[in-house]
Formats: sequence, C-alpha cells, structure tokens
Amino acid sequence: MEKNANDLKESPNVKSLVVVFSYHHRNTEKIANACAKVLHAEVKTPQQVKPEEIAEYDLVGFGSGIYSATFDASVLDLADRLPIAAGKKTFLFSTFGAPAVFAGGDFVKNNHSQIREKLQAKGYTVMGEFGCAGWNTNSFLKYFGGLNKDRPNAEDLRNAEAFARNMVEKARK
Repeated sequence: MEKNANDLKESPNVKSLVVVFSYHHRNTEKIANACAKVLHAEVKTPQQVKPEEIAEYDLVGFGSGIYSATFDASVLDLADRLPIAAGKKTFLFSTFGAPAVFAGGDFVKNNHSQIREKLQAKGYTVMGEFGCAGWNTNSFLKYFGGLNKDRPNAEDLRNAEAFARNMVEKARK
C-alpha cells in the first residue's frame, strides 16, 4: 500500500512512548491517544513502565490529570525512579478540571512544574507542554452536571495532535 503525503508527514521515525495516568472520565487518556496516534506510540500507565525501559525510546510523553495543582503521584513516583539521562527528549501533557477560562498564561506550566523539575534534575529535556480542560464531576460539581462537560472536545484533540506533530519535529532535530 502506497503512503500519501500526509502519512509520510506524520510518520515520525522517532521511537516514542506515551505514559499516562487517567482516572475519572478518561480525559487525559483521550489526549494520550491523540498524541500516540500521531507518534505511532504505545500508551502505558506508570505502573506498566519499568524505569530502565525509557532508554529504549527517542521521545517520551508524560501525562496526567491535574490533582491539587500537579500530576498524579504515580507519574511523579515514576519520574523519581527514572535513571539519569543526558538530554532524553520528553514532553508533558495534562487535562484539568478548573474552568477553561482560567487556563491562560502560565496555568499549565505551573501545574506541570513538579514533574518538569523532577525530569530536568535527572537530565531530561522537556521540549513542550500541552494542557486542556477536562470534564470534572468531583465533589459538589457532580450535583450540577460537572464543569467543562464534553471536554476534551474535537478541537482539543486536534490541538493535541498538532502538539504531537510539533514534538516529532523537535525530536528529529
């Protein structure tokens, strides 16, 4: 079967892995799958990843829902157990239950700071960060139908795919 120009454009030639913790409504898993589709990557949970296997990949994405302004403890624990890596290329992604209108500026970068700092301290290069709203029915919100219903939506998924394409291009350099 012959590949068309779009297939060739998206074919990364970069061995990639996407690590994700996604719980309540699988919001972050949707973003992980959108990125993995572009990257031709396997998606694993932090519990499925052996720290030493990270060395097998050219590009590794770490994603989580945001819980108390940071990644889930399972992803942070994996970052703590990773070996030292000189310049291993990574990216971060998340979904958050805060109102989408509050997500401007440094909101996403602030919520990623703990994982970013852990990775950078071990020599990993964080090439980009992505975040979008996710459906939140925690606590009292469940009585009102939640917040950010139907998020991530089709536009969020397209943005995640575009982000992943950008990560491939950066990884190739």
